[in-house]
Amino acid sequence: MNQPLVSILMTAYNRQQFIAEAIESVLASTYGNWELIIVDDGSKDNTVAIAQSYAAKDERIRLYVNENNLGDYPNRNKAISYAIGEYILFCDSDDTLFADSIHKVLSIVHEDPQFNFAMYWPHSNETFTLQGNEALRKHFFEQQFLYMGPGGTFIRRSFINAIGGYPTKYGPANDMYFNLKAACHSPVTLIPFELNFYRRHDGQEINNRFNYMYNNYRYMRDALNELPLPFTANQLEWLHKKNKRRFAVHLFNYLRRTRNLKKTREACTHANFGIGDFVQGVLYFKKKP
Repeated sequence: MNQPLVSILMTAYNRQQFIAEAIESVLASTYGNWELIIVDDGSKDNTVAIAQSYAAKDERIRLYVNENNLGDYPNRNKAISYAIGEYILFCDSDDTLFADSIHKVLSIVHEDPQFNFAMYWPHSNETFTLQGNEALRKHFFEQQFLYMGPGGTFIRRSFINAIGGYPTKYGPANDMYFNLKAACHSPVTLIPFELNFYRRHDGQEINNRFNYMYNNYRYMRDALNELPLPFTANQLEWLHKKNKRRFAVHLFNYLRRTRNLKKTREACTHANFGIGDFVQGVLYFKKKP
């Protein structure tokens, strides 16, 4: 196998506690032909200084600092724009890259001319590839699996650019829409090993459950309306009702847990979710079309 350049993208915002360990994990990779692109989103702590100290010692590390805070996914798209490698791998500044990740995934995908998009799948011990339409049918009607965040994916750079990068209007659910869009345009390779160690802590966007609640509804509604999904009109109608049902249940549970009617109404406003949508959700019939 030749040694294609892999662009490792590390976005950062106030990550002085973790970023040195993240960079060290990249330096410890058993694969040497990489570039590490760090894009800081206006940190107020020592994140930039720590990253600069590494960039000064290794020319494979490039640091960029945004003039204005862009937010998570706009900053990921900015990092993609700086990449020149054949492949994209995300290692967030609060995570760490497993030393053999790049070697392992390249041994699977690099000789496949159809490869564009790989994703970690924890429920198998084998690698397998699904054609896009097959992946979408399994995801929507059998078992959801197109849900990994950027750190669980490995992507051909020309492909991610061709489909326009990540959306930016769904908050922490932008990756969910992206994964569905990717499957609409490419086979999906499912790999049985993780690329990064994913660290959980209080400062992550995933912890904003309120934000997740209405954005999960929004991204799915828009995906069903906008993407070239391989489904019939009846199937799409059923999926819309299922999405409304799920959001209605989440709203009810949120209100019961918080007793905050104002915030519950706010979620409905963010989602453009009205009485008619609620009724459709309540009347949802579980039998698949």
